Amino acid sequence: MSEKFDVIIVGAGPSGNAAALRLAQAGLSVLQLERGESSGSKNVQGAILYSDALEKLIPDFRDDAPLERHIIEQRMWVLDDDSYMGSHYRSDSFNKPPYNRYTMIRSQFDKWFSERVQKAGALVICETTVTELLLDGQRVIGVRTDRQGGEIYADAVILADGVNSYLAKKAGFHPELHPKDVALAVKEIHFMPTELIEQRFNVKGEEGVVIEMAGKITKGMMGTGFLYTNRESVTIGVGCMLSDFKAQQITPYALLEQMKAHPAIQPLIEGGEMKEYTAHLIPEGGYNAMPDLFGDGWLIVGDAGMFVNAVHREGSNLAMTTGMVAADTLIALRAEGLPFSKANLKRYQATLNDSFVMKDLKKYKDMPAIFHKNPQFFNDYPELLSKAAHTMLTVDGVDKKSKEKQIRHSFRQRRSLMGLMGDAFKLWRAFE
Repeated sequence: MSEKFDVIIVGAGPSGNAAALRLAQAGLSVLQLERGESSGSKNVQGAILYSDALEKLIPDFRDDAPLERHIIEQRMWVLDDDSYMGSHYRSDSFNKPPYNRYTMIRSQFDKWFSERVQKAGALVICETTVTELLLDGQRVIGVRTDRQGGEIYADAVILADGVNSYLAKKAGFHPELHPKDVALAVKEIHFMPTELIEQRFNVKGEEGVVIEMAGKITKGMMGTGFLYTNRESVTIGVGCMLSDFKAQQITPYALLEQMKAHPAIQPLIEGGEMKEYTAHLIPEGGYNAMPDLFGDGWLIVGDAGMFVNAVHREGSNLAMTTGMVAADTLIALRAEGLPFSKANLKRYQATLNDSFVMKDLKKYKDMPAIFHKNPQFFNDYPELLSKAAHTMLTVDGVDKKSKEKQIRHSFRQRRSLMGLMGDAFKLWRAFE
């Protein structure tokens, strides 16, 4: 007879690990299955760690987690072809413990996270692919793996298997993803001496900087670039929608190479040695693209449920929060002696609706559609803003009133006054 567990978790990313740890700590029997050779080997992220979510799960995580730098400065850049303009926010309050955000390297962090899961009592098996869910009618009763005698049973299965959730789609729980709802991001890690990082980014010790970029670097496609400082390296990357890559006929690698050559970016990575290149899919469809999140004997967490706030570039904190909420739902039902039925698992959705996760996703639900329909936010406006700044900052004997007329004329050539007002109103409504 096949072994049975209280809960099977498919995937060992932040959401899967959060769920596994919480459940194991509560005394439930937990099996976590990961297709990679080790936990984290298939996981890719920028990567920023938001301490609030992890602290709720592991209060003492700062004692031994493999963290890189705590972030004290956020830079937001809008770039045209050869210049940038933007804003910085740097705060000494971010430089005092407990720190709010950290950079991290996923392969190291996920290994540490998995060790915590195993110490709590969960059974973690890697190099195992779950090929399908076992069903009794509409109820999930376990999984089938690629191992011999690979049928394993459980009272509930948590799907934490990433944005392209094969299992949920095969079972009919998840519709086929549309390219406009998914971004493809590529990143590189460039190693360089610590003193170079400190000089170039005006940091010392374990202080870190994040730069997030939009504009011409994405060639008019919907997307952003990023650069994060680690202890002895910088992470640089760019991500755009799959639908845009297809339409523009440009490869992610070529886009990243062009971005790295930008005169504002190249000096920051000069002299670094590139030692890691990875690519991954990111769910960007937001609230309107979310699948059903629960049913008889199953729950969806993390990227598989479209839990990414693209506007604020938040993902790992939503993943861990959804993993914890899913686990807490099962723990409460087990304590009350109630089955993991669809009617009872509705608590998962209700708890999420009351959390910051769904409130934030709902707030920005219209943003993906607005950006898809208005590419001027990624091409015309960055260029116009840059030209306006260049015009006003150039001292050449031309009076400022004439310069202002020149700027207004440039804007009118590219966008009508009604178009400009309409675009401003769209953004205001979306952020309201």
